[in-house]
Amino acid sequence: MRGAVLRLAKMGAALRYVWTWPDIDPADLDPTSVTVVKDRAGRWFVSFQVDVSDPAPLPATGERVGVDLGLTDLAVFSTGEKIPHPRDWERHERRLKRYQRRLARCQKGSANRKKAGLKVARAHARVADGRRDFLHKLSTRVIRDNDVVAIEDLNVSGMVSNRHLARAISCTGWAEFRSMLDYKAHRHGRRVIAVGRWYPSSKTCSACGHLLAALALGTRTWQCPSCGTRHDRDINAAKNILAAGLAAGAVDGADACGGDARRTGATRALSPAKQESLGASPGIPVL
Repeated sequence: MRGAVLRLAKMGAALRYVWTWPDIDPADLDPTSVTVVKDRAGRWFVSFQVDVSDPAPLPATGERVGVDLGLTDLAVFSTGEKIPHPRDWERHERRLKRYQRRLARCQKGSANRKKAGLKVARAHARVADGRRDFLHKLSTRVIRDNDVVAIEDLNVSGMVSNRHLARAISCTGWAEFRSMLDYKAHRHGRRVIAVGRWYPSSKTCSACGHLLAALALGTRTWQCPSCGTRHDRDINAAKNILAAGLAAGAVDGADACGGDARRTGATRALSPAKQESLGASPGIPVL
């Protein structure tokens, strides 16, 4: 690989390429292996495997954050910040639907169907690329600005079995965002603590610890009957997730729900038994 061209074995002509690492000179690389891949959208990718030293840990910031993932907003932080879903995803998805309708009208085996199928694949690639780019930027910011990140350990594969919410959950990229947080925290010396999925973060008052007997999904704000504090549902959940994560970090080997704390890169332990109904005391009013 020299200049702006790439030469591969058994190919007479050189290939032009677009380099995606502006801080690294490709001429200085000494790759141990090269992988060439063509995706369904007709794009070619060349990946290099290079031996590099581990990056230095990021300097400590003294900041900690709890993250509540949702459908109304992609992520809500314990600081009160809400990250909405990017608007450009909807634009790409509208184009994807139009191309899929055209593909359905084409005759199977025809040349027009192949062309329409390629357009559908390219539209899928744009949606996936836009989502991945947004999640990379968000996860990098979260890891760079915080020493400890507490996040709920959601069962995404089980949640998508709900046919009413499967599409919305799949479009959020919760699992991909969680994976990015894990490996970036491991790389930069940060810590990600997973809170058990049965922890009642939305129903617990972050001010006094009062636990509601029930809280409907459509209730976005509620007032604590014990201390009178009025809560935004998502911000309150993020604050409780942070508190549970810090409690999990204080006790080595135990998480906020009594199970094993998930460490970055470690095998995930089984989740504790469901506990939401255990904390509700009789006589608490139901919203």
